[in-house]
Amino acid sequence: MKRIGLIFLISIISTAAQAQVQIENPWTRASAPGAQVAGGYMLIRNRGAAADRLVSASSPASARVELHVHVNRDGVMQMREVPGYDVPARGAFELKPGGAHLMFIDLKRPLKQGEKVPVKLKFEKAGEVSAEFQVGGAGSASPPALQHKKN
Repeated sequence: MKRIGLIFLISIISTAAQAQVQIENPWTRASAPGAQVAGGYMLIRNRGAAADRLVSASSPASARVELHVHVNRDGVMQMREVPGYDVPARGAFELKPGGAHLMFIDLKRPLKQGEKVPVKLKFEKAGEVSAEFQVGGAGSASPPALQHKKN
């Protein structure tokens, strides 16, 4: 009986941590035939009292998903893989073009505008959080949902 109570308590704590981390406007761009990579963008909102950290991601759309940032090295912009993104308590962290982003590596097929790409995000505290990335146009600079609102 004690074991069942412990399992129940752990599941409640895990669910509460996941509820504190919310993913808003997850999106990517349509990829050209033969393209091997694509970027992923979103807003990670942490409503919790403690900071959290996105430490990894995975998707059936690609062989692997890396966490990247753009850095300026002597006037040259370069992409670098990083071990994670810190999401402050009661704050947010934005992944956007030209900044921090997910990198889908070795795409299994081209991403087509209008489809959704499933992604699992792993956080230190919140655990695994699922998101569906909406695929926008090839040259999109903002999430598809926001593109429609502009029209």
